[in-house]
Amino acid sequence: MDERIIKEQIVDTARRCYERGHIVAGDGNISVRVAPNRCIATPSAVSKGWMKPEMMVVVDLDGNPLESSDYKVSSEWPMHRTIYKHRPDINAVVHCHPPYATGFAVAGLSLDKAILSEVVLTLGCVPLTNYGTPSTRELTDAIEPFLEFHDALLMANHGAVAYADTLEKAFNKLETLEHTCKISAIARSLGKENTIPDRAIPKLFEIRERAGVMPMEARTGQACGMGGAASPQQNGSAETITLTREELVELLSQTARLIN
Repeated sequence: MDERIIKEQIVDTARRCYERGHIVAGDGNISVRVAPNRCIATPSAVSKGWMKPEMMVVVDLDGNPLESSDYKVSSEWPMHRTIYKHRPDINAVVHCHPPYATGFAVAGLSLDKAILSEVVLTLGCVPLTNYGTPSTRELTDAIEPFLEFHDALLMANHGAVAYADTLEKAFNKLETLEHTCKISAIARSLGKENTIPDRAIPKLFEIRERAGVMPMEARTGQACGMGGAASPQQNGSAETITLTREELVELLSQTARLIN
């Protein structure tokens, strides 16, 4: 595809993100890989609601400019590079700070419950990665373990990122993530978040595998399991167990008896 068209598509996608409140001011960044070592990306410190195609920067995977420009690539380019290097099937990355998804990330919550069949089909679970300072190795190290079997991530105290083989699909994944976090927040505020029955989850897995959305390995490869297919959290977070005072006293008493 003509690179001029791709630049226009990036501008259009960025404007949609801006108009939907997924980003403000100079937040966020978007890129498209057009060749093995050639990418088109949004410029640094420019509002995504007011960009023009000629502002886009063309860089190699290491962020080195391939065309002269008055603009620089985002300081968060290492995140894009890490995704592209670990996922050869990915050609587009969209990073934003959508309010509900970012609210989950700030609250320390992953999107790990099967509450909507469409989300199980398109994203599965969306894990929360450890906090990493933007534009540093901390951030890329934090997301790296999750890239193989996840197409969207929540980044602690930062925001969200989604990626796919096309820009439209990457944007749709991010929008689906934000919409689902909003629905989850509403359900929690109403006092109850019902989940899809475990027995129904394998059927959804089969549908998405037949459609080529995710490989079978994602059933156990994803960091937050659904439908009894849970695997250990890869971000090192410990499981939280809640006990009543009576249960805690009894547990301590049993431990004391065993020691004595």
